[in-house]
Amino acid sequence: MYSPRLARGRMSSSSSSSSFSFDSQNIDPGGLEASLLHIINDHHHASLKLRDQAERAKKDAIRNAARVSDLLVDAVNGGVQESFINEKRIELEIRALAVTIARFMKQTDQWLSATHAINSAIKEIGDFENWMKTMEFDCKSISAAIQKIHQA
Repeated sequence: MYSPRLARGRMSSSSSSSSFSFDSQNIDPGGLEASLLHIINDHHHASLKLRDQAERAKKDAIRNAARVSDLLVDAVNGGVQESFINEKRIELEIRALAVTIARFMKQTDQWLSATHAINSAIKEIGDFENWMKTMEFDCKSISAAIQKIHQA
């Protein structure tokens, strides 16, 4: 039976990634152990590469999510800003309309007082005419009474 000699492996840590180093003394270069070591090293390098790709994809995803978030905030703030500007514009229009309404109310009050004065003057003229007619009738009555007394 075959009894393979196992290679002794060590993990050494560096600042950014881990790497394997094997004591490959007494390993047959074309043998099973060499193939196994080659597979382990390939797997290790592939996993490091995959980890780096995953880290880059994670950073890209975070960057893209932040960009989308910024765009959404800008879109919402743009609508809020437009609403705020419209609100201020409406408030200015309301103030202008309030001033115009106050001016029209004052003018209407002046017109009402002027028409009331005219109506009063017309009534006074009518009252004066009526008084004149009454006086004329009284004078005619007195004159007729005096003539009857004088003829009698």
